[in-house]
Amino acid sequence: MTAQCKGPDGEGAGSCATICMDENVRPRSLDDFIGQDELRANLKVFVAAALERGQAMDHLLFYGNPGLGKTTLAQIIAAELGVNLVSTSGPVLERSGDLAAILTNLGRHDILFVDEIHRMPVAVEEVLYPALEDFKLDLVIGQGPGARTVKIDLEPFTLVGATTRIGLLSSPLRDRFGIISRLEFYSPADLARIVTRTARILGANLTPEGAVEIGRRSRGTPRIANRLLRRVRDFAAVHGNGTITPEQASAALGRMDVDESGLDQMDRKLLSVLIEHFGGGPVGVKTLAVACSEEVRTIEDIYEPYLIQCGFLKRTPRGRVATAKAYRHLNLLA
Repeated sequence: MTAQCKGPDGEGAGSCATICMDENVRPRSLDDFIGQDELRANLKVFVAAALERGQAMDHLLFYGNPGLGKTTLAQIIAAELGVNLVSTSGPVLERSGDLAAILTNLGRHDILFVDEIHRMPVAVEEVLYPALEDFKLDLVIGQGPGARTVKIDLEPFTLVGATTRIGLLSSPLRDRFGIISRLEFYSPADLARIVTRTARILGANLTPEGAVEIGRRSRGTPRIANRLLRRVRDFAAVHGNGTITPEQASAALGRMDVDESGLDQMDRKLLSVLIEHFGGGPVGVKTLAVACSEEVRTIEDIYEPYLIQCGFLKRTPRGRVATAKAYRHLNLLA
């Protein structure tokens, strides 16, 4: 249910119960974190102020598309503050007792990281309110006439929430965060720097031009950039001399159906179905999802944000509409 990481003293650092495949390439400090410059600068101020006052940092909410660094920033903040990080996710907290068990075990100024916090059940969310404001836990013991309320004092802590859909967060919970920050898509230049750093850690031989080629096809997302780098490295090792050049990167990405604009097979299918089956729209997202054999939420959270960002797709009150740029990209006549 939870994963616990120690502070920056090195003892137990990175030894989480759940370790993702790219844990070893995650930056460990705000100085090492690439991109999100304004957010990073603000976080440095907030961390320094909390350390100077000797108090728990204010509660933070990070929101944005998957893979932009919300979890990484939570880990970095814990390391910068020198406190423990306890990680969980909204769907895991099924009962108020689950949350109570975690909160009562937090140390002074520790950080509780809740991923996909918008999926937290309402009953659990309501238990969290007094904990966030007063560091107290109100629990009801028993049922019926014999039920009684017990107040438990908690150590001051910081809640770091992460969500891909801030609109699904209730207003009472959202208003209790002192710091609310949006993570934006990364520029190709920042992604090239991220890929270069990752290649250095992995021991991959990557040319600067090869890094640019991977970075510009990574949909503005570091997680995708690192994943593509690993696969391109495989192609370079098997079909090349081990060096990732722009030509090698382009050939490998082409084999993986990632085109010049970073669109994959599903992106192009979505646009082509919209154009060829529905005349370019407008068409409702549910109808589009059925036609593409995909979930509505997947289209809204994974594919649409990048397509809209690149100007291939528009959202209108009547539905989704393909732009002239989408027609040109697919070599179709408007």
